[in-house]
Amino acid sequence: MKKQELIHLHGLLAQVRNHVEEIEGAPVDEESYDELGVRPTSIHRSKTDHKEAVFALADCITCEMAADEQPVSAAAD
Repeated sequence: MKKQELIHLHGLLAQVRNHVEEIEGAPVDEESYDELGVRPTSIHRSKTDHKEAVFALADCITCEMAADEQPVSAAAD
């Protein structure tokens, strides 16, 4: 993946995070993402930095969504 494509993906994930926060009504815990200090607008940062940020942000979003999942109980027959 090219750096420009990775930056675009980073921006899309940031929008997904915003959407999840709107739906949940609470901020997504993004401590590991914040520690990196790389944002979609940080175009001067390296491709590797953006790759790490994409993985960290995706992990934060999926963990938030998984934590909010309600376990499905099996219907008793």
